[in-house]
Amino acid sequence: MWNAEEIASQLAVIDGKEAPDLVITNATYLHSVLKQWKTGTIWIKHGRILYTGERMPVLTEGAELIDATGKWIVPGYIEPHVHPFQLYNPETFAQFAAQHGTTTFLADNLMLLMSLDQKQAFTLLDQLKQLPFSFYWWARMDSQTNLQNEAEVFAPERVAEWLKRDDVLMGGELTGWPRLLKGDPIMTDSLQKAKQLGKKVEGHFPGASERTLARMRLLGVNGDHESMTAEEAEARLLQGYAVTLRESSIRTDLKPLLQGILEKELNVFDHLMMTTDGSPPLFHDDGVMDKCIRIALEVGVDPIDAYQMASYNIARYYDIDELHSVIAPGRFATLNFLSDIMEPNPTEVLSKGVWLKRDGQACSEFNKADWSVFPEFAPDFDLMLEDVTATESLGIEMLNDVITKPYETTVDLSADRLEEDHDESFLALIDRNGKWRVTTVIKGFASSVQGLASSYSNTGDLILIGKDKNEMLRAFRHLKKIGGGIVLAENGEVISQLPLTIGGSLSDKPIEELSELERVFKNALRARGYDKGDAIYSLLFLQSTHLPYVRVTQLGVADVMRNKVLISKTER
Repeated sequence: MWNAEEIASQLAVIDGKEAPDLVITNATYLHSVLKQWKTGTIWIKHGRILYTGERMPVLTEGAELIDATGKWIVPGYIEPHVHPFQLYNPETFAQFAAQHGTTTFLADNLMLLMSLDQKQAFTLLDQLKQLPFSFYWWARMDSQTNLQNEAEVFAPERVAEWLKRDDVLMGGELTGWPRLLKGDPIMTDSLQKAKQLGKKVEGHFPGASERTLARMRLLGVNGDHESMTAEEAEARLLQGYAVTLRESSIRTDLKPLLQGILEKELNVFDHLMMTTDGSPPLFHDDGVMDKCIRIALEVGVDPIDAYQMASYNIARYYDIDELHSVIAPGRFATLNFLSDIMEPNPTEVLSKGVWLKRDGQACSEFNKADWSVFPEFAPDFDLMLEDVTATESLGIEMLNDVITKPYETTVDLSADRLEEDHDESFLALIDRNGKWRVTTVIKGFASSVQGLASSYSNTGDLILIGKDKNEMLRAFRHLKKIGGGIVLAENGEVISQLPLTIGGSLSDKPIEELSELERVFKNALRARGYDKGDAIYSLLFLQSTHLPYVRVTQLGVADVMRNKVLISKTER
């Protein structure tokens, strides 16, 4: 924001007593409120738009003058549903996203809640505010798994401290919404606090019935991003929801959703938003919100509607349009310069008055956050064969990337190694501090992975999978050596590793480097029988109780639908 001295200086530019910092001439720009392309001049001072119109400033000495002839200028894109911890960290993902024109995130705070105390987390948020990028946040109200200390982590007073921040715009997403329907007092208190503070609340309602949608709307939920068909999007609009359409690595729904809306001739594009839903690095090879805009343009959505679903519609819904997504006085000077209206990847990006990209090249690096506050991944314990040996025949069968069901195994659980003529493997969830374990078997993950160890998980606990218990232990020991990440071991050797040195969960590598590490790991996994869509999501969601039907959690193997622990954890 701007202090009194800066505002006085900005007014002096209008009065002809000072020069602006930047003047853009011959600008063809999208005016979001009028939904028209306008032409003229844009004046900028202290990262703020001062004037748009036909005039030139009285004084221009010292100002940067940009001739925008031949360019189309649109507001910087907003990603409204970011999980900024999918191997990358929020800062490296922002650096990458900005090169594709996405200059604002509304981001999940779940990993910050799980890993840091509130003071540390808020310090990180304040550091990220110093970037020429706009970070806004969610305030989670549930963990999407079974935590031993759920009541403590998501105590209403703690959630309220997040909601009181001006950069927290949303409560949710509510993955544990069935508890809310049952009158859970903790979640109810947090939701009511969000409403008192004027914050939006985002649901997570895949396949929800009309009755469920109505009930959740009455409880105060404003939006949902789980429409998988045009009919589901229409149903949510009918119930008064804000609808965000998704294109992610496990749900490539955006194209059929938009085609269905066009075929139904629903005149609702002013009320739709889009998201990539926090996909891993490889999915973003062709962009972030520009990827969504490109899909919209390709299926025939009007260009203005396509751009506004990734900018103004979001800003207006979250009540930040006084600062974002309108190219008019008073707003952040956050602009994307396009060479072609049909190509949303910008040639130049200006964010808060700072050039992040010029002539197709990055020209600013982000380096404000101190990620060393995350606890170092350095387990002070070792594992033995018994720690990865299941004792009950009940197992978890993967139906796709993320959906599972219970099944009965007939494999010899006491064996050190399983044959590779089937797709069953040993599975263990190990407490990050070595205090407990949950052991079972998993079917459908892969047919010939000997040993996999991952500190990347929903809770930061350790996931071990494999045909060979000794190779699982080898992968774990190498994981300790590299400070966390994902490791594959085979025949006495480590064959692939994806280091995640920030707390064992996040990488400090640029997205381009991280994407290549992800590619190599996934290729190695696929060569050993993983045939689902996205292994990163598979690892993340093994613990996620917002998905059916059975999960491995800190309390044990849990039946999600019956809210029952089927195999209890074992103390070590």
